[in-house]
Amino acid sequence: MAFDIDMIKGVYARMKERVDVARDIVGKPLTLSEKILYNHLWDGNATTAFERGKDYVDFAPDRIACQDATAQMALLQFMQAGKSKVAVPTTVHCDHLIQAKEGAAVDLKHANSVSSEVFNFLESVSNKYGIGFWKPGAGIIHQVVLENYAFPGGMMIGTDSHTVNAGGLGMVAIGVGGADAVDVMAGMAWELKFPKLIGVKLTGKLSGWTAPKDVILKVAEILTVKGGTGAIVEYFGSGATAMSCTGKGTICNMGAEIGATTSTFGYDESMERYLRSTDRADVADAANKVKEYLTADPEVYASPEKYFDQVIEINLSELGPLLNGPFTPDLSTNVGKEMKEKATANDWPIAVEWGLIGSCTNSSYEDLSRAASIAQQALDKGIKMKSELGINPGSEQVRYTAERDGILQVFEKLDAKIFTNACGPCIGQWARYSDPKNAPKNSIVHSFNRNFAKRADGNPNTHAFVASPEITAAIAIAGRLDFNPMTDTLISENGEEVMFEEPTGWELPPKGFEVKDNGYLAPEEDGSHVQVNVSPTSERLQLLEPFEPIGNTIKGAKLLIKAFGKCTTDHISMAGPWLRFRGHLDNISNNCLIGAVNAYNQKTNFVKNQLTGEYGGVPDVQRQYKAKGIKTIVVGDHNYGEGSSREHAAMEPRFLGVAAVIVKSFARIHETNLKKQGMLGLTFANEADYDLIQEDDTFNFLDLNEFAPGKQLTLEAVHADGSKDLIKLNHTYNQPQIDWYNAGSALNLIKRQNAS
Repeated sequence: MAFDIDMIKGVYARMKERVDVARDIVGKPLTLSEKILYNHLWDGNATTAFERGKDYVDFAPDRIACQDATAQMALLQFMQAGKSKVAVPTTVHCDHLIQAKEGAAVDLKHANSVSSEVFNFLESVSNKYGIGFWKPGAGIIHQVVLENYAFPGGMMIGTDSHTVNAGGLGMVAIGVGGADAVDVMAGMAWELKFPKLIGVKLTGKLSGWTAPKDVILKVAEILTVKGGTGAIVEYFGSGATAMSCTGKGTICNMGAEIGATTSTFGYDESMERYLRSTDRADVADAANKVKEYLTADPEVYASPEKYFDQVIEINLSELGPLLNGPFTPDLSTNVGKEMKEKATANDWPIAVEWGLIGSCTNSSYEDLSRAASIAQQALDKGIKMKSELGINPGSEQVRYTAERDGILQVFEKLDAKIFTNACGPCIGQWARYSDPKNAPKNSIVHSFNRNFAKRADGNPNTHAFVASPEITAAIAIAGRLDFNPMTDTLISENGEEVMFEEPTGWELPPKGFEVKDNGYLAPEEDGSHVQVNVSPTSERLQLLEPFEPIGNTIKGAKLLIKAFGKCTTDHISMAGPWLRFRGHLDNISNNCLIGAVNAYNQKTNFVKNQLTGEYGGVPDVQRQYKAKGIKTIVVGDHNYGEGSSREHAAMEPRFLGVAAVIVKSFARIHETNLKKQGMLGLTFANEADYDLIQEDDTFNFLDLNEFAPGKQLTLEAVHADGSKDLIKLNHTYNQPQIDWYNAGSALNLIKRQNAS
């Protein structure tokens, strides 16, 4: 039986009326995305048709999911909100703080030892405030959500950018910062700019070596890492309905890599099969009663160009396996000859040292079974493994079932390491090197979602390529980046030329799923007696103090850093070894912007201190400005804040005294996070004005006292020679968001409202 079945039935009970009303208001057939959005309006039935990409709208999500790295800060904020219990179903999943090194048993024991303080904090806070808690080793948040909580037509938010994975079960699931989650936990509306809609029509059928992963790798090539910004991507067509539910989840998962608000699929038989196989027949039965409301109106898919802002069509029968990378998830290359040519031209290492299968993107039973079919062939044909291989099962349920069915044993016979049911290398939790910064140039292939520099192992010289689990397995066995399993032969231990046959696998386990202990702890009905203790001397956890408002007078501000090129949340607030400080704002602020490239010297963590004229690390220089009461600004390029939802990338500069971040364009979640923390997130009205910013500049905001929706702000840049430039800045703040700024943060407003 499903969790929260009464809530799910309630969503379906109101759906017909709300969608029918919305259809009349909008005056045309509705996409699935619109049906879900209009069914979750905070104010109930629609009274107006919202303009895509323009109107801010209040929504009422059904549930919240938090992973352990971001949950710390989210729950530390919620503890200040003045509430005794969360207002909507919420879960915490311990999957990020487990480092991959020796293997599951050893690594999990080590994590429980070194992170016990954090795990105990999360468990006690969850118990106190009515939050479901998934223990370390229970699984990766997004796979666990898909197995237990996702449901067609639902709306959820999560404190991780890959919350969008739940779109594989027909949800509108959106990654947010912790402050957004706190709003909903506290029983308040959640605000989102009404998304634009991108339709992706899938025709044909996947076959052979082509997998669902290749669909999103192709979409990433088409749209690039920012092409989905501000939009929901809705997949449809015969190719979509022919795909498995977990395959759909893979596609939705990597929608985060194109900047999409989320991605989703209409309810179909594959979703029904998955629900029933994961002990949620009650959800499937309820969904079947309203199934016409759990997909778009027929007219939409018949003439998609009339209803979507952009339409892409992909013939799955013509799609081949792809490798995306290195260093960006949208650089797409066909396996084999094209990869050999590109790798040679760019001096990418051809030899592959590691293959990694798993992460929240590709760790389902189906994924492991298809990769295992390639591994079994290597055993049967006498092919010796040329690379090392690591496996991260998505959940304890997947791991237990895969072990029962002999799948994990196949990998183990190839000397693969079975890591914990956790994120591991996908988020930098991989103890591959003792000195990552000076590690050698090399290539790895993985089935993860992101491949930014230093992402997996901290080594800036690791060239990471994203592929499907089956291609990852084949290339890892061959040991060559340019290997094409469809045409190339390998030499067996007997000296014979052999080829791989096409991968095979199971959409769902033939004997059904099985698990002895799924790792879930339900909260007490009344947790008022539960004590949550945070030691004042802890290095891992720190109670929060409210931010003071920045104010409407910013004069004499200095430039902290002008970031050059790609500046993701990994550059602003690194993961990996820094994950241990995610609950301690002061300590983790020591990684603030240390990965950003300084435009003036092309170095990282090396900026000019205008107080001394000397150069130093970004956090060190900023702390000196803060000590002197001097406000600073950060300047950036396009798609600033791409990547993770981690609000630490906003909270750290805020804590250290940065007043404004001014860029050519923002990634959606990061812009919202800056607003929530009471900062100025602004864009150049003229992108070329980025070039006007000089290293020794001093800045004055001339009209911040007139801060208002839709009104440009004027920045005076005073150069070292006394000359000045006036720079016009745009913003997307509405009045409630300006109220956050004036209050010092959105949380300050929540506390004020709950106290009244």
